Amino acid sequence: MTLVQMQPRSVRANLLHRTVDDAMEAAGPQVCDDMTVEVALSVMASARAGHLLVCDEDGLCTGLVTQAQLTAIRDGSAYTDRVRLRDVLGDRGPFTSPMTTMAEAEHAMSYRRLDALPVVDEQGSALGVLALAR
Repeated sequence: MTLVQMQPRSVRANLLHRTVDDAMEAAGPQVCDDMTVEVALSVMASARAGHLLVCDEDGLCTGLVTQAQLTAIRDGSAYTDRVRLRDVLGDRGPFTSPMTTMAEAEHAMSYRRLDALPVVDEQGSALGVLALAR
């Protein structure tokens, strides 16, 4: 006979309805989108961060860049020292809300092959980052 430990229904329901707000990390380093790629890599190295949240002149989150992305751009044949983060990001996003369920966020990250996803409030200000566990 094998013993099975059962969890009360309320515990299982809470696990299913866990939100991004429960799992997100602090926002970490935020930089302006007019920063150059080279300076952003320097900031990332100084902060010992694997990613940076990028904001526009109004302080609204426009996206997230990773060290791997910036290094690939810098090493590309079209790179100049004038390339700015806004040139790299293109369109805004993707983002998630703190109220999104973890299941929905994990599905979106898997579908888009993302390691990290900015979490923003209703106005578009960065609240944190949802990152895959390493």
